[in-house]
Amino acid sequence: MSRFVVIVLDSFGVGAMEDVAEVRPRDIGSSTAGHIIKENPGIQLPTLEKLGLMNALGYEIGNHKKSETAVFGTSNLAHHGADSFLGHQEIMGTTPKVPLIQPFNQKIDEVEANLVKHGYDVRRVGEKGTEILVVNEVATVGDNLETDYGQVYNVSACLDLISFEDLKALGHVVREVVQVSRVITFGGEQVTLDDLLSARKTKNNEIAGVDAPESGVYNHGYQVVHLGYGIDKNVQTPTILDKKGMTVSFLGKISDIIQTESTRQFPGVDSDYLFDCLISEVKDIETGFIALNIQETDLAGHAEDVPRYSDRLELSDKRIAELLPLLVEGDILVVMADHGNDPTIGHSNHTRERVPLLVYSPGKEKIEIGERSTMADVGATVADFFKVDSPQNGTSFLNKIM
Repeated sequence: MSRFVVIVLDSFGVGAMEDVAEVRPRDIGSSTAGHIIKENPGIQLPTLEKLGLMNALGYEIGNHKKSETAVFGTSNLAHHGADSFLGHQEIMGTTPKVPLIQPFNQKIDEVEANLVKHGYDVRRVGEKGTEILVVNEVATVGDNLETDYGQVYNVSACLDLISFEDLKALGHVVREVVQVSRVITFGGEQVTLDDLLSARKTKNNEIAGVDAPESGVYNHGYQVVHLGYGIDKNVQTPTILDKKGMTVSFLGKISDIIQTESTRQFPGVDSDYLFDCLISEVKDIETGFIALNIQETDLAGHAEDVPRYSDRLELSDKRIAELLPLLVEGDILVVMADHGNDPTIGHSNHTRERVPLLVYSPGKEKIEIGERSTMADVGATVADFFKVDSPQNGTSFLNKIM
């Protein structure tokens, strides 16, 4: 048997979904890939373009042409909104449960009461209506400022003052009483409570939280766990593979947000480091599922930084070029995204976009796999490839590419 590799270029969408006018009007006209290439026509993406990037985008831009040999398609998002956590659950074959949209201050009383019930000391910081919680003088609880309003809460902590195990327990207490899609529980070393509170911000007098990059929490000893809403790992492809004794390797953000029994996990953010890990895993694993998330593209999208996004894409393109010669007949690579994050659209949140499905398998050329209705088709294809039970959702396209 062979290897199935998935690379998620986080947020690298190829155009707004048809439903945005109804469900996300501010995303009308978004196209992360298209607008980055138009803003930076000198960007060099020869590998991605050979794999079919412009084919998936649907049009050419200057010297950026469609590939005549590509195996490609696109996928819509089946999950509600445009969320990395739910997007990855979808990719792995889950039908995501629809979460509630609730800015933290709609739940602050209930969260505070549950924390006190479990023995935590809690105080509030900020003006009424945009308050956050300080817990045991080591952590804060508030809105995530990077995702859509009311979809994600952050529990941010000083890991010099609380262990990560104790922090996770705190996060679970918050998770018990809220119905938003994620409670991201994370901390860093060499960070003080004053650092966290100095980075506290409000938006539109509606949400309030700690600006994580500004706080410095990512800089030293960063650890994170994503606590999802209504996710059953047992019906996801990685767990199905785990139970069959198949090798599963997760690199980058995927290792934080997909629950698996696999011991081959490589957390991190730096793209070069993660590609080094990927190439090492491909050389080491003869049969197995390997999945990598490149998060730095998404971070550049949130910063509305086209040059930085372009730089991370060019790096990824070069490293994917290094990967391709290591793949042999029977191996499959899928390069895709999980949503969009158009840095030119006028806001700093994710955009609800179709994602590219760029497929490489030695000897396979000129195949269109069409526009898929859900990214779960990828997870279903992985399961089909390894001849294990299908995940909860998705339709395999293996018969089109093998």
